Amino acid sequence: MTVTPITVQVHSSGRSSRVVLVEDVRRGLSKRPKELPPRWFYDERGSQLFEEITRLPEYYLTRAETEILARCARDIACRMQPEAIVELGAGSSTKTRMLIDAARQSGMLSRFVPFDVSPEIVERSARELVAEFPGLGVHAVIGDFAGDLQQIPRLGRQLVVFLGSTIGNFDDQERAAFLAAVRSLLAPGDGFLLGVDLVKDPAELIAAYDDAAGVTAGFNRNMLAVINRELSADFDLGAFEHVALYDPELHRIEMHLRSTRDQWVTIPGVGMRVLFQQGELMRTEISAKFTRPMVEAFLHDAGMGLAAWYTDPEERFALVSAVPA
Repeated sequence: MTVTPITVQVHSSGRSSRVVLVEDVRRGLSKRPKELPPRWFYDERGSQLFEEITRLPEYYLTRAETEILARCARDIACRMQPEAIVELGAGSSTKTRMLIDAARQSGMLSRFVPFDVSPEIVERSARELVAEFPGLGVHAVIGDFAGDLQQIPRLGRQLVVFLGSTIGNFDDQERAAFLAAVRSLLAPGDGFLLGVDLVKDPAELIAAYDDAAGVTAGFNRNMLAVINRELSADFDLGAFEHVALYDPELHRIEMHLRSTRDQWVTIPGVGMRVLFQQGELMRTEISAKFTRPMVEAFLHDAGMGLAAWYTDPEERFALVSAVPA
C-alpha cells in the first residue's frame, strides 16, 4: 500500500483564534485576581523566546527530557511497538524524532500524527520529517486540546505522546478533563507517554522560571504585546515586571506580571478599560510539579495504569509510560 507522505486536517471547533482571545481576555481581566492563559505566549516572537529559554543554563527541563529520550527511546519503542505515534502539542517535534527513529528501527511505525494549534509550525515540521524518514506518512491535525482531540484519526496501534511539562500548566479540573480525552483515544495495546517535571528544591525551580538573562521576563511580557497587536490594546510593557513564585502547598511555580504603577489599560478589541494598581499581580501561567505517587493517582483516576517510569540521573524530570487500565 502506498502511504501519502503528508496530510493536513484542520479543525477549529467553530471558533476563530481571535474569538478565543477576546473571550480569554474579557474573562481573565474581569477576575480578581486577574489572570491570562499561557496559550497566548506563543506567537512567532514568543515561540522564538521559548526556544531561547530551553537553551538557558537554568532551564534544566528540556536537557533532562532529551537525555531521558536519548537513553530510553529504544526501550519505549520496543515495549509499545507502535504503528502510529500521535504527538499532542507537537510544535516542531524536535525531541520526538528520537522516538520516531527508534520505532522505525523496530519495523512497525508507518505514521506520525502531530496535533497542534499552529498550522505553520506543524506543516514545516511535516516536510522536514518526510525528508528525514523516507516512507513515513505524516497526518497532521490542526486543532485545540479543548475541543478537537477526538478528531485524531486511528491509524493502527498507537503511542500517544505529550512531551515537555505542559501537563503542569493545567489546573486539577483541566488536567482531569485532558487525561480523560487522552484515555478515550486509547484501545487495548495502545500506550501513552507523558512528560512530567518533578518536585525539587524551590530555589532551582524559581531560577528556571526567572533566569538571570531576563529571557523568561521578555517571554512573559510578550503576551501583552500579543494583546496590543491583536486587540489594539495599549499595554505599556515597560510598566509590568516579571515575577516567578513557588507555592509549596500546591507544588507549583506561578508566573505573574506585576504592575509597577497605577495605570489604566484600554483594550478596544474587547471593549474594556482596566485598572491595574501598583504592585498588583496578574497570573499568566502555572507549572505544577509532581511526585511518582501523584502521577500514579491522576493516571488511575483517568483509567490508565503506569507501565514504566524513566528519569534522568538527578531525578529532576520523568517520562511516564502508561497503558489503558
